[in-house]
Amino acid sequence: MTTLHPKNSMLCPNCRRLISRDERVCPYCGTSRPGSWWKNNRFTGGFTDEQRIISLITYANIGMYILSLLLNPRNAGLAVNPFDFLSPSNKSLLILGSTGTVAIGQLHRWWTLVAANYLHGSLLHIVFNLIALRQIAPLVINEYGSYRMFIIYTLGGAAGFFLSYLAGIHFTIGASAAVCSLIGAMLYYGKSRGGTYGRNIYSQIGAWAVSIFVFGLMVPGINNWGHGGGMAAGALLAFVLGYQEKKRENISHKYLAIGCAALTAVILAWAALNGILFLLLA
Repeated sequence: MTTLHPKNSMLCPNCRRLISRDERVCPYCGTSRPGSWWKNNRFTGGFTDEQRIISLITYANIGMYILSLLLNPRNAGLAVNPFDFLSPSNKSLLILGSTGTVAIGQLHRWWTLVAANYLHGSLLHIVFNLIALRQIAPLVINEYGSYRMFIIYTLGGAAGFFLSYLAGIHFTIGASAAVCSLIGAMLYYGKSRGGTYGRNIYSQIGAWAVSIFVFGLMVPGINNWGHGGGMAAGALLAFVLGYQEKKRENISHKYLAIGCAALTAVILAWAALNGILFLLLA
């Protein structure tokens, strides 16, 4: 029986089993050169820590919200409508990447399908969305893994906004389309898995989905097309990517998640640069 020395052991970046750093191929999943630096750097390692990846998404949302307020706060004081408290102006949101028929149809800014997921219209807007994110994301990570969670979050959110663009929504923002894609993924999981646990998940998450649509019908300005599109895209992505009990996360999921992260980082950096230049030149 081989004993692994703590300093010479590591978790395989693909299957997360304990192996030697010197292994040319993981004996459990077959990943080549699992100890190589490009498979274990700080950037890709963030996906293996559940709290870190959720925190990174949270910080990105908060950072973009603060920047939108610095650009041009529409209502920085007490407002008659609590949903308008600490609201950035539509101009600042358009600069930073709000999406819809104005941004895409008139300005041809397709990158806003990603950027809009990190913008919010008020303090309550971002608080509600981040609370929902921090409740649903750990469930998705538990059943799908961190890589697939981020893929679903990114592509599902963009798909939800694309559907709302096709539906003629002029101006829209918020993480709710991406969060709804996670809800769609868990609805698919509960229905596909079945059994007592699967039915409980489906029932619990289904109640969330219904409440979101009811809230959207009652409150003006809610993008139900984005919510519905996000849920549908999340379920479809879940079907294509699979979940842990059917298919363990593999290196292709990791590379796709890294691609989504790189794309998001570049788009948010571009949006932030637009905002900073606007501040300097205003």
